[in-house]
Amino acid sequence: MPMSQPQRITKVLNSSVVLATDDAGRESILLGRGIGYGRKNGEMIAEEVVDRVFLPVDDPDSRALVDLLGSIPATYVLLARDVIAHAQTELKVELHPHLLLALTDHLHFAAERHEQGMRVVNRLTWEMRTYYPDEFRVGTEALRTINERLGIDLPDDEATNIAFHLVNARNDPHSAFDALRAATLISELVAIVSYRSGFTASPTDQDQRRFVVHLQFFADRLFTGRLLNSDGGFLYDQIRAKYPRATETAHLLGQHVQTQYGVELPDEEVGYLGLHIQRLLSNVTGG
Repeated sequence: MPMSQPQRITKVLNSSVVLATDDAGRESILLGRGIGYGRKNGEMIAEEVVDRVFLPVDDPDSRALVDLLGSIPATYVLLARDVIAHAQTELKVELHPHLLLALTDHLHFAAERHEQGMRVVNRLTWEMRTYYPDEFRVGTEALRTINERLGIDLPDDEATNIAFHLVNARNDPHSAFDALRAATLISELVAIVSYRSGFTASPTDQDQRRFVVHLQFFADRLFTGRLLNSDGGFLYDQIRAKYPRATETAHLLGQHVQTQYGVELPDEEVGYLGLHIQRLLSNVTGG
């Protein structure tokens, strides 16, 4: 959000982050290299020295950000800001503003763990690389930047962690969507289809990649409570009659979702799963 009018400092959080108000009394967090250095409360901030206005301080999450930024070195705030800016350019999306809070906290904690010789292994690296390749690529690029600027050697697992944050920030942070659950679900569903259909899962196969994209959309609908259920079973009846084998496999996926995630899939979702399974099998196995 660009700064549209002069702002007055109300609190210096660190050398690169200040809390300020405009003439109407609205508070915002302002970021800028050296913006808080030697500053005092009450001083005016010129627009040209501000790299970015993060967001108005009008909700609990923003207040939490104020507390967080006051306790973490500015290096991590600016690093997180730069990673987010790069990600938005590469992914061509607007990421939710509260990603700055989550990523700043994560990078600081990751560096602390590294200094203490602690390593937390992320066991879903394969899933993230396979099912969210764009975010994983950006996470890998971000990891190189982080290691260079901090002068440390964080493990490759951190690229996966950053990718998780990027996937989550594409969605409403107050929704039930969770990239970890989504990647786990997709991996489980691909394994079921692969086992039942007798083909070997391959992340480089274009037909399987297309199938995974549909599973990503399905996971998003499932975890945000927006499952399709409006056609009165029309699609399902067609798919069941024309592609019984794919429909049986779709039902297995539905049973898995109900058992593991407590959600019964509407017929329309089962029908779409059957349709995509049939397309996959036709191309991969010739059936």
